[in-house]
Amino acid sequence: MTPLVSIVLPARNAATTLRACLASIARQMLTTWECIIVDDGSTDATASVARDATRGDVRFRIVSMPARGLISALNRGLEDAGAPLIARMDADDVMHRERLAAQVEALELDATLSAVGCHVRMWPRGSMSGGLREYERWLNGLRSAEDVARDAFVECPVAHPTLLMRREMADLGYGDCAWPEDYDLILRAIGRGLRIGVVPRRLLLWRDRPDRLSRRDPRYSAARFTACRAHHLAAGFLAGRDEYILWGYGGTGRSLRRSLAALGKRPAHIIDIKPGRLGQRIHGAPVVPPAALRDLERRPIVVSVAFDGPRAQIRQELASMGFVELRDYVCAA
Repeated sequence: MTPLVSIVLPARNAATTLRACLASIARQMLTTWECIIVDDGSTDATASVARDATRGDVRFRIVSMPARGLISALNRGLEDAGAPLIARMDADDVMHRERLAAQVEALELDATLSAVGCHVRMWPRGSMSGGLREYERWLNGLRSAEDVARDAFVECPVAHPTLLMRREMADLGYGDCAWPEDYDLILRAIGRGLRIGVVPRRLLLWRDRPDRLSRRDPRYSAARFTACRAHHLAAGFLAGRDEYILWGYGGTGRSLRRSLAALGKRPAHIIDIKPGRLGQRIHGAPVVPPAALRDLERRPIVVSVAFDGPRAQIRQELASMGFVELRDYVCAA
């Protein structure tokens, strides 16, 4: 069998969750896949669980390597993948039996897409924080490649273990940039003009655990997400421009301004509606109301607010003034 999909599955000390993950892969409706389990130097029973759970199914392959970390394990999996489509999966998650079939169909129906994600159901529900619930709600509100491109700088718009990529995107690989490798891959792909769509169905059970990497590794802190956004904004939307207009100076706006300043980008003006700020200068930038945009010199606008409601209102106001999203302004958090 020549596989249509290669599933890249890094695993480290995942013995307690791996069996359920592998069972969900084995029961996929689409059967033309291979799964590369990359054991990243596990010190528990991960390898033996993997061997026992996949015995007799030649579509599974186990690759053992010294403990080099997630990025090395991901890139090793990509090197060993032989199919034209690459699916991501994590060892503590469970995929719906229709996941691969639905995502492959989406790519077959739209040749302009380089990848697709899908919606998720996070679990266990009882221990989920309000922030995670809000992220799940926001993530599952994205339904198209246009949504993904529009909101790419707000949060990571695709849950990494839901990603199904064509080779052109997978070949970008994962970089060790001291910030989230999945978000970096998404933003690099979008920056190269690749389109990433969404299958608007909950096709992955995405497990939240207190000890998961994104909770304990400093690369996944809020500050490193902001650094990632700033890097890609500076290299893309703000390329060739030292000055921009910043709309919003709450916590998210202040954090993003600092990260952009480290890259040589500074706000020429700051848009705000708080009376106490209007007429002041912040880091040399005059604070002006939204109406002033009509008379200011045209510069790229970065809208940096934390919540959907204000962001939607700002989008409406900018549209009424003739500004076009992704051409004249981007929204970021």
